[in-house]
Amino acid sequence: MKTKLILVAVILAVIAAFVVFDLGQYLNLEYLKSQKDSLNELYNNNPVLVSAIFFLVYVMVAAFNLPAAGLLTVAAGAILGFWNGLFVVSFASSIGATIAFLMTRYLFHDAIESKFGERLKTINSGIEREGAFYVFGLRLVPLFPFFVVNSVLGLTKLKTWTFYWASQIGMLAGTAVYVNAGTQLADISTLGDIASPKLLLSFALLGVFPIVAKTALKFFKKESDLDNSEAGA
Repeated sequence: MKTKLILVAVILAVIAAFVVFDLGQYLNLEYLKSQKDSLNELYNNNPVLVSAIFFLVYVMVAAFNLPAAGLLTVAAGAILGFWNGLFVVSFASSIGATIAFLMTRYLFHDAIESKFGERLKTINSGIEREGAFYVFGLRLVPLFPFFVVNSVLGLTKLKTWTFYWASQIGMLAGTAVYVNAGTQLADISTLGDIASPKLLLSFALLGVFPIVAKTALKFFKKESDLDNSEAGA
């Protein structure tokens, strides 16, 4: 109980610091554009240090569900370049998401399960049927906010390792799009320029594909087993 209270206090302290120090003023495209040259120079002089600091900041933002993941992903492309930015964000976002997943599970699972038990049963049932494909599908569809997926899945029976690797693979395509957009920062006015309706539809189709593919494989396997059994008869 004491440990839980300490964790809750830490979460509240981080959120309070974010609000009190108005850190949100630095988390916009205008500020990023105005500081791009200085940040690029800093990175060129200290690539490892800047990458490490960026990694830690991203993990914290993702873990505490602060409203900055999208912008930081764009910033990674603008400051670190495409490949290094993709590498840093891919691992930082997955690790941060897993921390958020575990905090939700550890701090709030019992309270929420007692109130929304029936709804969680439906999600657990989908996870039992589809496993990693279920997580993979959710990650490929950016229609669901990052923090919602982390929190909801943290309340299920999903294994932590499955959540981590399925999230990392599932988020890779979306991460690449935003990091690449960061390398073209001058052409972006808002984050909405990146997440166009056509792009969202493409991700939605990608998200459905793993589940459809798994269902099709099960169907063909069943048909094959049936044919073999008839042949044996």
